[in-house]
Amino acid sequence: MIPAARIAAAVEVLEDVEARRRPAADALKDWGLAHRFAGSKDRAAIANHVYDALRVRESARWLMGADTARATMLGALLRAGADVDALAAAFSGEGHAPAALTDEERARLAAPPALDDAPDHVAGDYPEWLAPAFAAAFGEAARVEGAALAARAPVDLRVNTLKTTREKALAALAHLHPTMTALSPVGLRLPLAADGRPPALPAEPAYVKGLVEVQDEGSQLAALLGAAGAGEQVLDLCAGGGGKTLALAAAMDNRGQIYAADSDGRRLMPIYERLTRAGARNVQVRAPKGRAGAESAVADLAGRCDLVLVDAPCTGTGAWRRNPDAKWRVRPGALEQRMADQDRVLAQAARAVRPGGLVLYVTCSVLIDENEARVAAFLAAHPDFEAMDPATLARRAGLPDLARFASRHGPGLRLSPATTGTDGFFVAGLARAR
Repeated sequence: MIPAARIAAAVEVLEDVEARRRPAADALKDWGLAHRFAGSKDRAAIANHVYDALRVRESARWLMGADTARATMLGALLRAGADVDALAAAFSGEGHAPAALTDEERARLAAPPALDDAPDHVAGDYPEWLAPAFAAAFGEAARVEGAALAARAPVDLRVNTLKTTREKALAALAHLHPTMTALSPVGLRLPLAADGRPPALPAEPAYVKGLVEVQDEGSQLAALLGAAGAGEQVLDLCAGGGGKTLALAAAMDNRGQIYAADSDGRRLMPIYERLTRAGARNVQVRAPKGRAGAESAVADLAGRCDLVLVDAPCTGTGAWRRNPDAKWRVRPGALEQRMADQDRVLAQAARAVRPGGLVLYVTCSVLIDENEARVAAFLAAHPDFEAMDPATLARRAGLPDLARFASRHGPGLRLSPATTGTDGFFVAGLARAR
């Protein structure tokens, strides 16, 4: 496919995403099945166009003065540095290229309005209904934080210290040009290719042998902040695919016991293969049992755990770099549901932790409603718990530098692409009285 045909295909996919309010991955898959002549490079290029356009949907439409898929693509290409002549050549109407530019489109492209004059939610490329929440969380930095969440995410790896060291992993992956992560002592960061594609890790021996795992640096830090010690009893209450479970196993040097649980057994399925590859031997998977649900699977742990990690279900606003289409699908009703889920799982964690133990509350959200407000609600309902000072939380994990990212809205640490170069995360320690 010629480059212009790839752009036309991307516009077609965007139209499908908009019309059916569906994930971009599903629309791309269906397009590929219906156009089997497209090769892998064509499909990758089309996907990059789609996701890059979704990253900057609000600002792209504002620049073009229209809210169509075509306007989104034109505005995104303009934001990426294309000039009017290049866009006119791509949008020529010839062959499989998109229809030729209109006079109005040419005028917009030649003299686009300044984004500095745009509202924060436009310049920051986040939904307008979330503008008050972003203003509350970030103040004058809202548009900067939003723009950082709209950028492409790097590929971060966590070195599996059960099998190797960071220095050895760095050498094993030298051909991929990794660098050490700035904040995580067990992280590596890989650059993306010029076309935005990540390295093919499943073909890398270091990955296949379990020397490294894909995990955002912020997620690594969240697991490390639990300061899980060898010999402890640890419950990962929302384990999902097991990323933080594996990090905990390495931190504990395979000693003690980790219980990996989740309310949805399907999310736990990848964990078994990952445990084997990583050589993690101190993990017991507790899948839900029929209608009894997840709570019955961990009922015997009541009051026994030194640490309960709650990687709570959330809106995922902090992970928009990796899921740019998700930010346009999230709705107020989803936020309300997630808040109810967060209160429920925190109450469950409180039952599992022993006196003197710690509940580590983690979200990949940047919203106060899901973070500091949930901590405040939990503390009001559980007088036998108190929030750990963020500096103390960071220091006990051997990460004292993280104290500078303490939230100004309540106890906890806030990470974000603009401040820490990671995905957006919130981490708070809730200590149970002895």
